[in-house]
Amino acid sequence: MDKTFDRAAEDLGNSIHLEHVNVNIPDQRVTTLFYGAGLGLTRDPFLMVSDDNLWMNVGRSQFHLPSGKPLVLRGHTGLVIEGREALLNRLTNVRPKLADTRFDFHERNDHVEAICPWGNRLRVYEPDAKRFGRVTLGMPYVEFDVPVGTAKGIARFYREIIDVPAEVANGDGTVARVTIGREQHLVFRETDKPQPDFDGHHIQIYVVNFSGPHGKLKERDLVTIEDNQYQYRFQDIVDVETGKVLFTVEHEVRSMTHPMCLRTLINRNPAQTARNYSHGHDQVAWAMEPQLFA
Repeated sequence: MDKTFDRAAEDLGNSIHLEHVNVNIPDQRVTTLFYGAGLGLTRDPFLMVSDDNLWMNVGRSQFHLPSGKPLVLRGHTGLVIEGREALLNRLTNVRPKLADTRFDFHERNDHVEAICPWGNRLRVYEPDAKRFGRVTLGMPYVEFDVPVGTAKGIARFYREIIDVPAEVANGDGTVARVTIGREQHLVFRETDKPQPDFDGHHIQIYVVNFSGPHGKLKERDLVTIEDNQYQYRFQDIVDVETGKVLFTVEHEVRSMTHPMCLRTLINRNPAQTARNYSHGHDQVAWAMEPQLFA
């Protein structure tokens, strides 16, 4: 008898990759201490090497950190970084140099919570194939704090407008989970805590059907910027029936023909130092070692 497979489990929908999270920062030196020396990430060696923007590689994704008034994401970004003890040591080592900022970190049961010098929150997990796929270094999700009563409408917006799988993920209907790439999700968790106004931060995704969502967004007057032939932006997530704004975060939407689509990113090995240097170990792979599929 032929094997049976759950073919739907491999569906991504229209969006195939969450490429970056963008928040402004006022000081590149301090930012490099946190993202580079603390988290162990890698500055992109090819682009944005001046003092007005900082791109930090996380496996196949990035943080974009342009200079400016600090922006703070309302929620947190989930990361996978292998080696909890090494991570804790790095964060401990940078603490004295970040003493006059909002930097902090805490050990939790299944992750390390790290707070950047300007208040952006990250949760750093060990690799877990069942939870995050075969990723040892990456950005599996971004989670947003959203108003009570919006999760169901947010899920419907992504299904009908962006054409991606989206569901209300828990029994009480307070969490929307949106597939935005392979083993990558946007999570919208309802909260009754007061939230600050949207300050301009954004996420960036690559989509296969580029014109389809654009047409639906434009019909609703939701396209905010027409960047170029390969890219546009929108901010408001709305109730598809009433047009009521449910949540606001800027989406930078790129086509698969964008010149930078899925370009190769360099990821250094943060365990490598001048004192313990070993040839061939400068970089780390973002995926787990080869395994046979059943």
